[in-house]
Amino acid sequence: MGKITFYEEKNFQGRSYECMSDCSDMSSYMSRCQSCRVESGCFMLYERNNYMGQQFFMRRGEYNDMHRMQSMGMMFDNIRSCRMIPFHRGQFRMKIYERENFGGQSNEMMDDCDNIQDRYRMSDCQSCHVMDGHWLMYEQPHYKGRMMYMRPGEYRSFRDMGMSGQRFMSMRRITDMC
Repeated sequence: MGKITFYEEKNFQGRSYECMSDCSDMSSYMSRCQSCRVESGCFMLYERNNYMGQQFFMRRGEYNDMHRMQSMGMMFDNIRSCRMIPFHRGQFRMKIYERENFGGQSNEMMDDCDNIQDRYRMSDCQSCHVMDGHWLMYEQPHYKGRMMYMRPGEYRSFRDMGMSGQRFMSMRRITDMC
């Protein structure tokens, strides 16, 4: 079980909200997020309600000034939802597709891939099927740029998920116990 506490002010000050599961709308608990403490587990933070918008992966640790982390692309004042990532035991499997609706070239992965263009000669990844495990997909090679959390399921179109214009070029398994 995971536990994260959000604070409205830097250095863990001001009003707080403790969360131990998914929360689709945090706006009724706090107006902004300036710091947070992940006591256990791993979480994805989202800039909009209902797990939409930019995402950021948080593991166990103390984050006393979220503004210092803005260089990673997240506007932390706007945290509106979070999702706990369960620890996965066992194998990891995901099939990635070059085009939407599982079209074009495809490749099955069981480990991290820092560059799909180099490894598979794929220029893009626009849909996937996660069979086992939890994954992070990144828009640039070498696990850089915006990311998206993928749990087991079929993802026919990243554009339909609110990720228009975003392409994914590297993928990493979430193996942290946090």
